[in-house]
This record gives sequence, C-alpha cells and structure tokens, in this order.
Amino acid sequence: MPKPPSLSRRKILKLAGATGALASLGAVSDRIFSPAIAAPAPKVRLAWTEVAACHSPLGFGVAKGIYAKHNLDVELFYQGASGQTLIQALATNKADAGAGLIGDWLKPLEQGFDVKLFVGSHGGCQRLLASKASGVTDLAGVKGKTIATYGIGAPPQVAFQVTLAKAGIDPNADVTWKAVPFELVGETVNRGDADLAAHLDPWAWSIEKQFSFTTIADTQTGAYENHTCCVLGANGPFLEANKDALRRVAEANIEIHEYTANHPDEVAQWYFETLKPAGLSKEDLTEILGTLVYHNHPIGQALVDQIRQASEDLKLVKVLDPTTDPKEFAERITVNLLA
Repeated sequence: MPKPPSLSRRKILKLAGATGALASLGAVSDRIFSPAIAAPAPKVRLAWTEVAACHSPLGFGVAKGIYAKHNLDVELFYQGASGQTLIQALATNKADAGAGLIGDWLKPLEQGFDVKLFVGSHGGCQRLLASKASGVTDLAGVKGKTIATYGIGAPPQVAFQVTLAKAGIDPNADVTWKAVPFELVGETVNRGDADLAAHLDPWAWSIEKQFSFTTIADTQTGAYENHTCCVLGANGPFLEANKDALRRVAEANIEIHEYTANHPDEVAQWYFETLKPAGLSKEDLTEILGTLVYHNHPIGQALVDQIRQASEDLKLVKVLDPTTDPKEFAERITVNLLA
C-alpha cells in the first residue's frame, strides 16, 4: 500500500500554483490539507465511471485510505458511462457528488439543475484521431472530412467543435459528424466510412494504437492548454448541509490526483488488478494515466475562471444559450470551498 506523500506548506503552495489557485489560497493556505478528525467521518456517496481510466484515482483513493485520512467515509456509486447517467444519479439522490466532464455538466446547469461544481480533477482525456488513408495531418486538413463519434452532442464532438472553430473551421458546415455505436468508432474510421475518430480515453488511446491513427488534437494542448476537462460537482441540498465534508473531499481529490501524477504505475496496478479492464494491460494503463494532466485540479477562483472559459467555448459552438453571461454563469454554478 503506497503511503500518500506528506503535504508540507511548501508543497501545498506548489500544488495550488500548478492549477493557478495560489492567489485564492492566500490567507487560507494554512488550513487546506489540515482535516479535522475529531468528529465521526461523514458519509459521501461519490458517483464515478469505473470503466474510464481517468476516474481510476477515485477508486484508488478509497482503496488506499486517502479519503479516510481526511476523515471521510466515501462510498463509490457506479453511475454508468455517460454524463446523462451522472446527472440522473445526483437528481435521484443515488449519489451526493460526482465526477464528470465539463461538457456534460454545463448544459444541465444552465437549465437549472441544482448542482455546484467545486474542484477539478485533471485535463486531457479526449482525442481527435485521423487514419492514414484520410491524409489528414493537421487541423487545417480536417476541413471537408467526416468525423465518427459515439453520439451527436457527446463530449468529444463538442470538445473538438470548439477546437475546429478556434482554428477557423466551421464545425458544422465544414465537416460531417457521423454518429456510430460507442465501441465501433475506431472500426468505422479504419474501414473508410469516416476519416477521423473523436473519442474518450482509454478507448481513444486503444483506437490510436490498434489502427495506427494519428492524434490531430486533444483536450490538453492547443485550445485546451492548461484547461481541466473533468470536475467534481455536488447536489445543492447535500452541499448546504455538508460544506465542510465537501471541502475535505476537494482536499483529498487534489491529493489523490497529485499522487497519480507522480505515481501513475501504482494507480494503474490497482486499476488493473481490481477492475480488470478488457483488452488493457498494466503497462497500457500506466501509459494512459501518464499522458493525462493530473496536475490540473483548479479550486476556488481558478475553477471559476476555467468554467467561465468553458462557457465561452460552448457559446461559441452554440451549445449554451446566446443570452448566457459566461462570467455570471460560472460564478453561479461553482462554490468556493476555500472562502
């Protein structure tokens, strides 16, 4: 069992700086990562997607006692493999909080779903991949091509619509989006029925390796440089009654993901032995986790700033309503647990 690293004041400031949160921590940096452990550990039901490699740190944190170290009794709830099932888990009180893609959170929150986002987890778990036969080698070459993904409006489509729009390509008029079954995205491109694949890791990673595709864009470089892609949110009533517990969830979340950034092999070993993901070896999982940006876990004002930017991006591709004010929206749907 790995011993989580001790968190000195210097390391706290280093972690905060990695996410742009140093200014937010300021006067409270002496409090964060100092859990009160006198009271009984509150129970928090945390929704996750166990088949997603990027969620494996959450399970690792429970199994290795990192949440418990922060005086939390965390129970994982498998909410399924989509953002809609995450929303349903919170709306039906099957979970108190959950981890999901920003692209899955924002539209329901704009429509009034009672959830507050409170901490980021990581960046970079989506890829836009081109086959050799397509001849596409950069974003400019995507114009006029067909992109296969697992659903119109799914996070990979939305993410790369933003990428294309910022590269001067109309993400609707200049490309064709083709919806295919989740497990057939790579095969569709490989047999020539589409030119590119837009998918999530670990499936995107597997597709790239299996078919020798080329990564044209991802959600950790280019338009997504220094951006988080996955954040934790809590339903409103639970937040109001358990703000201190969620603060400690946020602290533990940062610690767990920072540990993963520095020890992807240990988390991959746990993931491989415990969840036995089909078709992936421990070495595969280590490589996948090692490519993700696990140092990116904004909290406080840094999270508000990233949600504002994401809201501007989703307005750009007409996912959010044109009347939505990104700054006001970001401030309304987040909670600063450092305040």
